Amino acid sequence: MLLLHAPPPRFLRTLLHYNHNIHHYSRAFSSLSHFTKPYSVSNRFISHSRWSSLPPMNGEGLAAGDSSPEHVTGDWYSVPDLRLRDHRFKVPLDHCRGLHSSPKITVFAREVVAVGKEEQNLPYLLYLQGGPGFECRRPTESSGWTKKVCEEFRLILMDQRGTGLSTPLTVSSMSQFKSADELADFLKYFRADNIVNDAEFIRVRLVPDAGPWTILGQSYGGFCAVTYLSFAPKGLKQVLITGGIPPIGGGCTADSVYKAGFEQAIVQNEKYYKRFPQDIKIVQELVNYLAEQEGGGVALPSGGFLTPRGLQTLGLSGLGSRAGFESMHYLFESVWDPTFVPGAPKRISYNFLSSFEKWLNFDTNPLYALLHESIYCQLETSLMQLELPEKDYLYFLQER
Repeated sequence: MLLLHAPPPRFLRTLLHYNHNIHHYSRAFSSLSHFTKPYSVSNRFISHSRWSSLPPMNGEGLAAGDSSPEHVTGDWYSVPDLRLRDHRFKVPLDHCRGLHSSPKITVFAREVVAVGKEEQNLPYLLYLQGGPGFECRRPTESSGWTKKVCEEFRLILMDQRGTGLSTPLTVSSMSQFKSADELADFLKYFRADNIVNDAEFIRVRLVPDAGPWTILGQSYGGFCAVTYLSFAPKGLKQVLITGGIPPIGGGCTADSVYKAGFEQAIVQNEKYYKRFPQDIKIVQELVNYLAEQEGGGVALPSGGFLTPRGLQTLGLSGLGSRAGFESMHYLFESVWDPTFVPGAPKRISYNFLSSFEKWLNFDTNPLYALLHESIYCQLETSLMQLELPEKDYLYFLQER
């Protein structure tokens, strides 16, 4: 199960070239461009001697020889119908080296209960956020699943390491590393195995008598929940999984996941155009316009580049999320600028380009782009498999 979420870091070689292969994400990785040179990945698992090469990190970052408390608890505060308090834990970057030998990072968790239940003896439920690379949503009120959970449990919202307030890995913080080697060595500690180790570290310090707790894994959180079952089942009372079951067969690769998704992607496209047939012409005109431009696309407001291929990424949430069809349709309504001056060239509107950039926020959560493909690999490494089955995909379309 370790290999399910912890493939050797050589998969990062291709992913660190991501900004060259997918032009419209250049904004998110432009400041990491000095990491994109080729480098040896034949022996990626870090030796202890390489610790000296890690850059110092201040604030909530890496700390060696830190004498601060392992666990700091904040005061209770309120949002409508909920009471919350913050917890910060100093955990080993490398749990295998132990608390006293490894550099430390901070992991943040928020405790949430219904108003009036602060001192009640409630069972604990840990929520594992989807991603990878995304922090838990911040509670603003008692509603939805949070309200339901807080009827029976003391809810713990843990920002997985590298996200939110848990030593966040951002474009700017990762730029402290001097080479791709150093960054890859660091990133390997931010996979599901260490997320589970962090959770166990927190459980034995937070739950009375270090008792077991319930976990709820959503999407990638479900992947982490299965890893938890493999690594530390004695810490679990029950496991709830929604929308996230990892591959468990030997030799699974991201390629097999993409191929399995081809047909569903086509079905969703057909459903979309059946609901909004007027968008067929708009999309055709937009794709042709982009293809005819110098360089095969147009510049985005923040410096990226939109190509016909990049336009397809709208389907990631537009074809697979609640109200995604509607949101994408309203986006296409604003593609073109009006023509005020006779003879003025046709142009894509700034509003459309700006909205496109905000559709997928890889710039604020780069771990998603860096680690997402590898989570679908079992006993295999990720080599940007999305690039590989394109011929199979075209053949599939022709057969239809």
